[in-house]
Amino acid sequence: MDKSKAKERIEELREKISYYAKKYYDEDKPEISDFEYDMLFLELKDLEKRYPEFITEDSYTQHVGGSVKTGFSKVEHKVPLLSMQDIFNIDEIVEYVNKIKKQAEEENIENQNFVVETKIDGLTASLEYKDGIFVRGSTRGNGFVGEDVTENLKTIKNIPQKLTEKVTITVRGEVFIQNKDFEEMNKKREENGEEIFANARNAAAGSLRQLDSSITKDRPLDIYVYNIQQIEGKSINSHYEALQYLEKLGFNVNPVKMLCSSVEEVNEAIEEIKNKRDSLTFGIDGAVIKVDDLTFREILGTTAKNPRWQIAFKYPPEQKSTKLLDIVCNVGRTGVITPLAILEPVEVAGSKISKTTLHNEDFIKEKEIKIGDTVVIQKAGDVIPEIVKVLKEKRNGQEKAFKMPEFCPVCGAKTVRLDGEVAVRCTGTECPAKLYKNLVHFVSREAMNIDGLGENIIGELLDRKLISNIVDIYNLKLEDIASLKKNGKKFAENLINSIENSKQNDLYRLITALGIAHIGGKASKVLAKRFKNIDNLANAEYIELAQIDDIGPTMAKSITDFFAEEQTKDLIEKLKQAGVNTEIKESEETDERFYGKTFVLTGSLEHFTREEAGNIIEKFGGKVSSSVSKKTSYVIAGKDAGSKLTKAQDLGIKILTERKFMNMIK
Repeated sequence: MDKSKAKERIEELREKISYYAKKYYDEDKPEISDFEYDMLFLELKDLEKRYPEFITEDSYTQHVGGSVKTGFSKVEHKVPLLSMQDIFNIDEIVEYVNKIKKQAEEENIENQNFVVETKIDGLTASLEYKDGIFVRGSTRGNGFVGEDVTENLKTIKNIPQKLTEKVTITVRGEVFIQNKDFEEMNKKREENGEEIFANARNAAAGSLRQLDSSITKDRPLDIYVYNIQQIEGKSINSHYEALQYLEKLGFNVNPVKMLCSSVEEVNEAIEEIKNKRDSLTFGIDGAVIKVDDLTFREILGTTAKNPRWQIAFKYPPEQKSTKLLDIVCNVGRTGVITPLAILEPVEVAGSKISKTTLHNEDFIKEKEIKIGDTVVIQKAGDVIPEIVKVLKEKRNGQEKAFKMPEFCPVCGAKTVRLDGEVAVRCTGTECPAKLYKNLVHFVSREAMNIDGLGENIIGELLDRKLISNIVDIYNLKLEDIASLKKNGKKFAENLINSIENSKQNDLYRLITALGIAHIGGKASKVLAKRFKNIDNLANAEYIELAQIDDIGPTMAKSITDFFAEEQTKDLIEKLKQAGVNTEIKESEETDERFYGKTFVLTGSLEHFTREEAGNIIEKFGGKVSSSVSKKTSYVIAGKDAGSKLTKAQDLGIKILTERKFMNMIK
């Protein structure tokens, strides 16, 4: 390759890598696999080595990927959190180990050992402790400056808030999600029509870098600690000794760590990790070889980007080709219809794969997948099987294009895909596939608020065939409910009273309970106020709905589609027959003191739950938002308020204590 072509290719690679790195590090939405990214990076590195005159300071080969997300406070790392140099074949391992051994001899360091560990596929975090108490946590960022995510890290149960010794120490670890938890989380997101995470690493990164720690708390994050960055008042000589000490302090330490004294043992350890890969409960993308002697590490030092005392060996993903025999559709509990590929069984990464999700119709179109195609399968992040590509050259003309069903394969109701959504949904209110989820939502506190009728009781009622639809709730008898519990008469009486009381709920609760896509509590109140009764709402035209403030085109289409279904009309009629109120209960006077004002709640309130405070704000005509922006009128800050308070202060938004808020609502 001549110089002009080399320069052109280098610039092309830098542009691609910069784009993909931004998607991976900053947006947590990768568009290519780790292996594809590594190959692009390796090509750039090789070209820059051959043509050093084209190296620039902004090249990704010269710095750590990642930046500090807006909204977080910056943390300067006293010891930089550098990335590792990656290698991809055994010859490079031999070369690296022998080079380190030779340098050790030159420095008169005897018995130079290495520690081989799994390279956990997650997000790097730094944890700081003062006298044994967790005081601050941060992301790697660009290696020198990271994001303060202390509140989010406090939600991870395996991060000790207090150590077994009063030591001042900074440690480095990897935040990740266990394979089983990741599968379950994605399954729930798919059922709810939410975008699924591409892999566990990006799910962990996106969860840790949430501005709202309550979102992080709901994600199944875990951590393995694997290095001491700084420590006061204690001398530790080896990395292996440091790992044992970290365990003693109470940290969750990387469970796979092998002490090796020769290149043969290092290679054996790497092979052992490769063989264990499929049985590990967490995702890995390689093995890490580290110099054990900490004094020697200081001598070896670092480059601008990588420590010289460690290196990462990356395993390539295993891929197999197989035949796509058919595409079938599953209906989730929320009515989301998910296409599923039925495959000719093939073994990939230790598992026999006979089916895999195709996510949605956009995924099928993007990959140009047809029934009868020969496809390439791999495990995404070593967890979920996925179709990587279609081998179009193997087509014979018999392949068939797939189209998402116009009618639900379970109940026959019309399906719909709303603007801005990737999911196709069943609109049937009585679809058996959605029944359990519909019942749980219908009785929930924000909907009909039937106290005592929780998920477990609903499950038992369904199992015993005491209910088979929503209206059956209002036909339950005392003896039916009493039979669910030992000495259950009192429980049954209370539940029957709660069911009876729910018939008198205001109209907005019924609208919420119907579970119309995109229509939550706030929108339900707007609709109840506008249309006064359920029949007026059911007969409303799309144009009228779309012009209402806080509704708009997407919600309007969702409402008209919902009420056009025969199943919906049947349900409304049966609810009326059961005595359920379908009209608004007008209050004698309306107090809209917060009209036009937007509130954000943060921290723990003493006298209200956040939901209670939000209901009060809405009752007085105000709005509640989950994020702080220039449009925010007030931030109500309770105990342990976090990043939302900081952002509000930066924007000059008025901060209310709980006491001031209580004075405003007197």
